[in-house]
Formats: sequence, C-alpha cells, structure tokens
Amino acid sequence: MSRFFLTTAIDYANGDPHLGHAYEKMGADAIARYRRLQGDDVWFLIGMDEHGQKVAQTAAEQGIAPADLAESLAQRFQAMWRRLGITHDQFIRTTTDAHRSGVQELIERIFERNPDDFYERAYSGWYCVGCEAFKQDAEIADGHCVLHPTRTLEWVEETNWFFRLSRYQQFLQDLHRDQPEFLQPDSRRNEILGLLEQGLEDISASRARLTWGVPFPRPVSSGERQITYVWFDALPNYWTATRFPDSRAEWPAQLHVIGKDITRFHAVIWPAMLEAAGLPLPERVWAHGFVQYRGERFSKSAGARLDLAEAIDRFGPDAFRYFLLREVPWDNDGNFSWERFEERYTAELADGLGNLAARSLTMLAKYRDGAVPAGNATELDQQGLAAIERYVAAMDRLDLRAGADVAWELVTAANLFVQQHAPWSLAKAGRNAELDNVLGALARCLYRLSLLTSPFLPDTSQVLFEAVGASGEAASARWDTLLDPPVGGARSSVPAILFPKPETVS
Repeated sequence: MSRFFLTTAIDYANGDPHLGHAYEKMGADAIARYRRLQGDDVWFLIGMDEHGQKVAQTAAEQGIAPADLAESLAQRFQAMWRRLGITHDQFIRTTTDAHRSGVQELIERIFERNPDDFYERAYSGWYCVGCEAFKQDAEIADGHCVLHPTRTLEWVEETNWFFRLSRYQQFLQDLHRDQPEFLQPDSRRNEILGLLEQGLEDISASRARLTWGVPFPRPVSSGERQITYVWFDALPNYWTATRFPDSRAEWPAQLHVIGKDITRFHAVIWPAMLEAAGLPLPERVWAHGFVQYRGERFSKSAGARLDLAEAIDRFGPDAFRYFLLREVPWDNDGNFSWERFEERYTAELADGLGNLAARSLTMLAKYRDGAVPAGNATELDQQGLAAIERYVAAMDRLDLRAGADVAWELVTAANLFVQQHAPWSLAKAGRNAELDNVLGALARCLYRLSLLTSPFLPDTSQVLFEAVGASGEAASARWDTLLDPPVGGARSSVPAILFPKPETVS
C-alpha cells in the first residue's frame, strides 16, 4: 500500500463557497477516490485560511469579530463539502493553536538553519488586499491589480521582516528545469520559468499595524511585535497538518492541487521556504484553470456570479460533479452554462448511463428473476478490460476529463451491445445460453462502471454497485475485481430511475 497525501488550497474566509471552490474540491476528491480504489493509503487535506487583512476588513464591514466571521464561514464551507460528497480526512483551520505553533516552528527552523534569510527592511509599495500580496508594476493595470480589478490598491509603508527569496533563484530554476513533474501542467511550469528569468525580489514575511494573524516569533529591532504575513501563515498549513495529534498526514505531500492564480506562491515561495527550513518538497503541484461564466471568472470580487446551491439543486450533487469535471478540463479554463449542463445531463446521464442501467437491470429481473447468470465472456468484456487500461492511464496523469470520457465510451459501447444482441429476441426464441451470455456481460459492465464512475458520481455508483448484487461499498472495492467482476450468481435489483429527464425533475 502506497501513501498518498493530497491537499487543496485552503479557502479564504471572506465569503461563501463559490463555483471555483467547488470545482477544485470536486476534482481533488475525484483523485482521492481514485487513489483509494487503487489501494493507496490516502490522506486528503482541505481547510480554511482565516487570517489576513482581507478577513479583518470583511469582518469589520459586517460589524463582527474576525474570529466570529471565520467560525461562521468554516461551518458553511464544511456543510457544502458534505453536500458534494467531499471525502477529506482533515479540515485544517489556520486559527488553531496547532497551526499557529507549527508556523512559528517553521520560521524558527529557517532562522536557525539560515540566519541571514530573514532581515529587517523598510518597504513601501502597492498592496492588493484581494491577493494579500505586494504587486509589481507588471501586475498592475489602470491602477488596479490585474486579478482583482474591482479592488483599490493600498500604498503601504512599514518596516518588516523580509525573506531573502532572491537567494533561491538558482535553486528554483534548477528545480523547474530538471524536475518537470514538480509543477504541472506544462503551461504553468513555463510561466514560472519565465518569471524566474526576470529575477526574484525578496518578500515581506511580517506585517505591522495588523493584529489578526499568527504572531511573528521574533520582534523587529525596535521591539515591535508584528504578525506573520498571511502567505507565510497559509502555505505552511500543508506541513503543520502533519503536526496535529489526530492526523495521519506524513510530509512530504504527494500532490498539491491549487488554482492557477496562486501558482507563484506554491511554485516559488513555498519551495524556497521549505528549502530554507531543510524540509523536503512536495512531489507534485497541479495548478488547474478557472471555471468561467460567459467568459468571465467566477469570484467574489468579479462580476460573474452564480449561486452554487442553485447549480447543485438543478439535477443533484452527482450530476453537478459529473458535469463540471467532464465539461471543464483539469489543465485549462472552461465555461459553465445552464444549456450545456442540461445537454450533458440528458444525453450522457439520463439517456446514457441511466438508460443502460434501467434496461439491463429490468431485463435481469424479467428474464432471470434478478439472478445474475455467469455466462461466457463477450466482446463487451473485452471492451471493458481495454477501458480499464485507458482509464488508469488518464487518471494517473490527472486528466480527469479523459478518465470520464473513457467510462462513458464504455457506456456507449454497452448500449450498442444491447441493440446488437437484442436480449428480448433471444428470450422470445428460447436461446437461453446466448441470453445468459448477454445478461452476464451487462451485469459485469455495470459493476465495472460502478467503480469507474465512483470518483465522479459517488452516490450513483453505490446504487449501481448494490443493484448488480455486490455488497459493501463501491468506494472500498478492490481494484482487481474489475478484471473479473464477482457478480455471477448474485441477486440484482431494479432501483429507482437514476437520472430523471429534465421535464420530470421537480
């Protein structure tokens, strides 16, 4: 059994969960579910980034304490992840004592190993509260941050602790040049290589005049105590998670899943911090693209908005998960539209998988009283085995859409198999052996699909798994059972319609 420590970015506690948050969590959850099917010992970490100026400002606008805002949002985020079936093992919050002490320990490790990496410096510059970062001229357009064009930049002048990021220029260039698998997809790696070619500037590691955050462990020379810059607080969560008493997380992580807008923090600042502290780097960082609506990015500060609960309510959590992970490529931007949602739901879920399950299980009930015949292997079994190989190749390279494509190619093949072999005609003609072969093949195909679709349709896959007579949980089934599904002789059942047509959805 291989260990697989998987993380997502921790969500900022200044607004309710939106489509971008959900897309990242559902994609990472699909990876976690797949790795568990493969037999890996998965530890899946998500959480909340609850410190920083943006949180403090949002709380002030609402007339409440930052801690109360963070608590309320943490509850709302966790409720949403339960609704979407996110199977995280740990929900970290940066306001906890264990995280706070872990951040301070990491900073002290850097002080002890590389005393010159932190130094005092008076600094002035434009600060974007949306990014919680100082912005360079290339990151500013018309007086606004290019990522948060509706926010006003703040001019900040203060003396802080700085981290000597420039010292790690060569280390980072070597990392991204010699280990192309560290940052993926390749387009993100190329962006970072281009950034590194321009040279790195040292960055602030503490902030003055703010109180909402982790205290920086050492005062500046004036004796002033400052708080830790929010990214020096947030990024270490992946490591501090391993310090919690009930955590089975072991550093280094195998995979960080993040949005492309924070690639620089995870591919430049984070590995430099770890190197300075003498800690190993994560094995892989995957920076996915954005879900857009009418060409605009969904975000709290941008104009494109969509109610997440409304989107889930349209056809249910499984259909919502499936649509986004099939429609939006995991390595690029993609669009959400109600029209495409309904098209995929009808064609691929209702008329595709739903129709296959209904007709196959109904025929098992009608012709064999629900008993699944063993039958001989057919061309559908061969197609199923070939699909498994392609599916593994896609999911191993984190091509979630390709993985779903493979599963639905098998759905299409199985529906065609029914049409070509016409079990109703075999039954009418009394060709029982041939009918057993067809019905057995369909039951084995549904079993295979129950596992292959489980990262995308966790609830539906369990219904399919039980309907073909399997016991236990599809999510816990052994992967090698896909080669010879243990359904011969099992008792099948006919569940309710898996995906009601849109006109019948209330």
